[in-house]
Amino acid sequence: MHKKHRSHKKSLFGKDIIILPIVFCALIFLTCLGIILPSTASLRSTASLFFSDHEKNFSNSYVNIFVPVEESSVVSEASQQTSTVQQSSQEASKPEKETSKTEKETVSISSFTFPSYDNQFGELIIEDCQIHAKLFFGDSDIALRYGVGIYNGSFIPGYGKTILVAGHNNTYFNGLKYAEKGQIVKIRTNYGNYKYEITDMQVRDHTDRTAYDLKANKENLIMYTCYPFDELGLTPNRYFVYAKFVSGPVIDKKS
Repeated sequence: MHKKHRSHKKSLFGKDIIILPIVFCALIFLTCLGIILPSTASLRSTASLFFSDHEKNFSNSYVNIFVPVEESSVVSEASQQTSTVQQSSQEASKPEKETSKTEKETVSISSFTFPSYDNQFGELIIEDCQIHAKLFFGDSDIALRYGVGIYNGSFIPGYGKTILVAGHNNTYFNGLKYAEKGQIVKIRTNYGNYKYEITDMQVRDHTDRTAYDLKANKENLIMYTCYPFDELGLTPNRYFVYAKFVSGPVIDKKS
């Protein structure tokens, strides 16, 4: 009886020798996992931009309503007739240079498909910065994965208001680091083509709401991305590039 008790005690002790190290290693692994995972979240998120398997279903990821518009066909026939009448009446009383300033191309809001959220409806090009990106309405993950996106609280080109465009610093908006005053930004949409001239560049805190004015009553383009440019993941600063309107059709919202 005494021998049986001793052998049972030995077997329990042997199991403890095997189980305890396993439990100890498991606890260490779980503790390390809890510490490492939060710090690698931004890296994993950024890595998904490069190693995403969504490329296989690219055509089903978003709706593309962008059809390039030729410069000569931006203005509708009715708008051209109105413009011709206005031009003839103004030419009689104003110098030729002043007349050209008052003439503006217009496009009826009912003559084109207004973009829905996540629709690609154009492209944004800055040749000096080597930027050529698809332009989306909305700045969702899909939009920023495949191009750059207009913040849903701002406006589309031609509306006469602020256009706030976001893009990732390590992909489509990485070229903003080459931005300089005087460079031209081209935006081609499914209803007309626009040009903007870069006027300023600033680094601002990501919580700084004074970096843009969505209530401005003049058309202006603001592009922004995370800063520094080659940093992975979210950063506390944003790089803003400001541009003024140069040319493009005005959207006639009443028609």
